[in-house]
Amino acid sequence: MNSVSVNRFRENLKAFVEQVISSHTPLKVTRRTGEDFVVISADDWEREQETLYVLQNSSLMQQIAASLATHTKGQGHTLSQDQLDEIVGL
Repeated sequence: MNSVSVNRFRENLKAFVEQVISSHTPLKVTRRTGEDFVVISADDWEREQETLYVLQNSSLMQQIAASLATHTKGQGHTLSQDQLDEIVGL
């Protein structure tokens, strides 16, 4: 993660915000006194929150593990060609 002083951040606010949004990379803003903070795009923040929710939900993690196990063994559900066509909109 890149880091920048709060003074430099303030002077170039628009450019730094555009950089964070376009690169999907958080920016750490450091302050001489007090705690530092991180600037992150709203979309990236929402994705991070969803990921944390899944990782903290043991039931979902068990479902994912079971699904991966059946997929790895080739025992998962196989769609028909008609079902595949419907999904991809052909």
